[in-house]
Amino acid sequence: MTAEPPVFVLVRPQLGENIGKAARAMLNFGLTEMRLVAPRDGWPNPSAGPSAAGADIVLDRARVFATTADALADCTNIYATTVRKRGDQKPVVSPEEAAGEIMTHPGRSAFLFGREASGLDIQDVAIAGKILTVPINPGFGSLNLAQAVILCAYEWSKTQQLSQPTLENRLPPAPQKDLDGLIDHMGAMLEPKGYFLPPSRGAATRRTLRNVLTKPRWNHLEIRTLRGVLSALSRADRD
Repeated sequence: MTAEPPVFVLVRPQLGENIGKAARAMLNFGLTEMRLVAPRDGWPNPSAGPSAAGADIVLDRARVFATTADALADCTNIYATTVRKRGDQKPVVSPEEAAGEIMTHPGRSAFLFGREASGLDIQDVAIAGKILTVPINPGFGSLNLAQAVILCAYEWSKTQQLSQPTLENRLPPAPQKDLDGLIDHMGAMLEPKGYFLPPSRGAATRRTLRNVLTKPRWNHLEIRTLRGVLSALSRADRD
């Protein structure tokens, strides 16, 4: 099932830097719709751009509202992020549970975040259908704005199966013949140096060397580089 991405609503945010960091956290996980409720220093805020580190699309599209109710007028599934229930009897969910619900519940969904100094007011929490919180140190339950945003954004991203570029783009391991060539090359250089002595330990030493060189699962470019290093080391020093 395809669900609309959730809206991230920052209620009375105080610092432009924190708005920028929140935008960066959102775009890391493919989210772009930010709404601001009465930002203290107005909007746009010149301090937000540098902290966003390139997440300009989020800042450029950010919409400003006078009240929390106005910002949430088109939303049906609203989660108030807070570390405590503040006497409210609303259901409490985790970011993971909220992300799963958004995937199955019709209508727009929103995560509600309070100001840096004091979080959400009771009146803001009252608008939400559920409270969203995480297990946290009871002696130090203070998350900054970007941290709270990234927790929710990350759990949402897991429902979208975003790719992991560092894994997806990695070259495959080199074929065995290339690895054998590297091992033989290194062995040939070590043999005249007495590395495999005494003879009684030679076979075991060669196995250990092979195990060490096999573990990294080098790709063909890495093996080519290592072979080049060995060749360079075998040449006479230049004047």
